[in-house]
Amino acid sequence: MPIPASFEGRLKVPAIAAPMFLTSGPDLVVEACLNGVIGTFPALNQRSTEGFVEWLEEIEGRLAGQDAAPYGVNLIVHRSNPRLEADLEQVVKHKVPLVITSLGAVPELVKAVHSYGGLVFHDVINRRHAEKAAEAGVDGIIAVSAGAGGHAGNMSPFALVQEIRQVFDGTVILAGSISTGAQVAAARLMGADLAYLGTRFLATKESMVQPEYKAMVRDTRVADIVYTSKVSGVNANFLRPSVDAAGLDLDSTEAHAGLDMENEAKAWKSVWSAGHGVGAIDDEPSAAELCQRLSSEYREAMHKACNDEFGQ
Repeated sequence: MPIPASFEGRLKVPAIAAPMFLTSGPDLVVEACLNGVIGTFPALNQRSTEGFVEWLEEIEGRLAGQDAAPYGVNLIVHRSNPRLEADLEQVVKHKVPLVITSLGAVPELVKAVHSYGGLVFHDVINRRHAEKAAEAGVDGIIAVSAGAGGHAGNMSPFALVQEIRQVFDGTVILAGSISTGAQVAAARLMGADLAYLGTRFLATKESMVQPEYKAMVRDTRVADIVYTSKVSGVNANFLRPSVDAAGLDLDSTEAHAGLDMENEAKAWKSVWSAGHGVGAIDDEPSAAELCQRLSSEYREAMHKACNDEFGQ
């Protein structure tokens, strides 16, 4: 499996702590990296490019000289993101190891990141998007399958990974309802190189969301997740109790105006996102504790798989 050479020896479990809007910050990124999981955050979690630079410098300073996994930044490649050019300039200046792009695969951006040796992973929800990402020259494709938190698709992970493998020979990362080390192992066994965990890291001590949000993640189950485009204009998974508390009528036939990054923060601040992985979450560990748990569970699951009587 093509795990990038720059990652080899730096990961304790083949996983990425996904960049979560209004959730991921320096503390979560650094603790994940120090414990062998790739830590990432969205550039837009800071309100300005200047603030974004402050976070980059903080993360780089705290990881300097440490035996740590690489870190990454998520850039929204969409016409409604007015900061894309300025943020990308800083990404290149700071030589961010991994850039995760969403809502647009742009060859020029890929070339800019490749100019200093960085990698670009792009998230997709179907084969057509994967083909466009491959044409743009990305290094990895994130298969955002059914049940993923945030903007998600509705395809089975088995089908989505298989279809991506048919058109792309780079790194494949699987997202969607992954909360345990055993599930990371399952992602590997089904053909993915890395697993992408978001919802599980929502309920960690370093997550920036309010305590009520973390409690809702712990207390809800799959039946409490609703998939809709009526919150932000793009289909995403949300916690039904937060939708109800915000007074949104998802049964209304009125169409949403469409995605606009200027309205995203307002929409997601009151309506909370999570994936189907909530069904496996009932605690709030530190990010370090969670990463160590994932590593132990992963090794145990892979050992069992390799020694399964049907696999001999």
